[in-house]
Amino acid sequence: MFLLVSGINHKTAPISIRDQLSKKESEIKHELKLNAADKQIEEIFILSTCNRFEIYIYSNQEYSEIEKMEIYIFNFLHDKLKGHFKYKSNDLNDYLYQHRDLEVVEHLFKVAAGLDSLVKGETQILAQIKEQYKQFKEENLTSTYLNQLCLEAIRVGKVIRTQTKICEKAVSVSYAAVELARDLFGELNGEKVMILGAGETAELTLKSLMNYGVEGILVANRSYSRGSKLAEKYGGEVIRWEQFKDKASEVDIIIASTAAPHTLIHKKDMLKAVEKKHGPMFLIDIAMPRDIDQDVDEIAGVHLYNIDDLKMVVEKNLDFRESESVKAKKIIKEEKYKFENWLKERRCVPIIKQMRSDAKQIKEAEVERALHLLKNSELKAEEIIEELGHRLLNKIMHQPTVGLKDLASEEENLERDKLKMVKKIFAVGD
Repeated sequence: MFLLVSGINHKTAPISIRDQLSKKESEIKHELKLNAADKQIEEIFILSTCNRFEIYIYSNQEYSEIEKMEIYIFNFLHDKLKGHFKYKSNDLNDYLYQHRDLEVVEHLFKVAAGLDSLVKGETQILAQIKEQYKQFKEENLTSTYLNQLCLEAIRVGKVIRTQTKICEKAVSVSYAAVELARDLFGELNGEKVMILGAGETAELTLKSLMNYGVEGILVANRSYSRGSKLAEKYGGEVIRWEQFKDKASEVDIIIASTAAPHTLIHKKDMLKAVEKKHGPMFLIDIAMPRDIDQDVDEIAGVHLYNIDDLKMVVEKNLDFRESESVKAKKIIKEEKYKFENWLKERRCVPIIKQMRSDAKQIKEAEVERALHLLKNSELKAEEIIEELGHRLLNKIMHQPTVGLKDLASEEENLERDKLKMVKKIFAVGD
């Protein structure tokens, strides 16, 4: 028996190749299912996201056959990529990674924990594993081994996020702005924000601020119709472009993200706003070239951050997450060995089933004999039950007794080790 994962991800393959496999997920799943019996594949699970495409397989073949399975999956994926305009015949050698047994376990645990993600510690991957596992389970493509692997990966992912701070601290420019704003204002409930321009990063920053309670929103854009659409989207109010300086005193946060070739907000503009306003102001300048004069930061109560400031926060937080990943890897190592013990226990299951089946046959035959005697014999019930117990004892102990006697003829050291094992199994002796 063995576990195998074959995959590509954001670190090993370009998006065009990942996208090609992702588009063919249903086709790949269908063909693997059709070929499962012939290739002795018992269980299949595919994890497909924008950043990875991975095929997990369990087979009860001998471990010596795993290399053949690796070659089969390699050729299978190669055929799926052939003909793609950006794929060359030898590319998959560089793109594809394959892991075996405990390496598979460790890999999926890391994926579930967000350690293998583009943004370390991100939480979306855990939901993706849950959703795709549910789908494959409902289609009966997973069973004992991949069920256990996926469920444990989900559990370990949760444990790591609970016991470490791997998913804390902002690692995007938009959330870095939120982090700095919360440092200044505390909770953002009721704070008002004005957005200049309608760029993607500015909108992301606005969404992030709204998630933390920002309410009043003013949108100013040179294109009134475009500004109106953004305001309507987030339940805000659009104002004329020429009004934004007069309105600055009415808000707590200003997000500047225009494509203007010159400075829009000067120190004198903010001095006027501060005179009318009581309380701090938080300015986020994510434009390039910058929209806000750096001298604005000299005004008491005004806090100005530009794109470089935000990137420094992100870099610092990425370093923090990296340090937390050390703790996460330690947890994964411990959990991997727990899974290894489970795998070892599973190897005994067929033997245990056979032992119980053999014992059950003996029991059923002897009970049937005893019931027959109770109905048709002149023997007392006590005698029949006594004989039943005696016969069961002899028959169940017969084969273990024969096996023990055979050990006596083996080499002394080997015999001693095996006898110790027998004593442990049957809980006899010292």
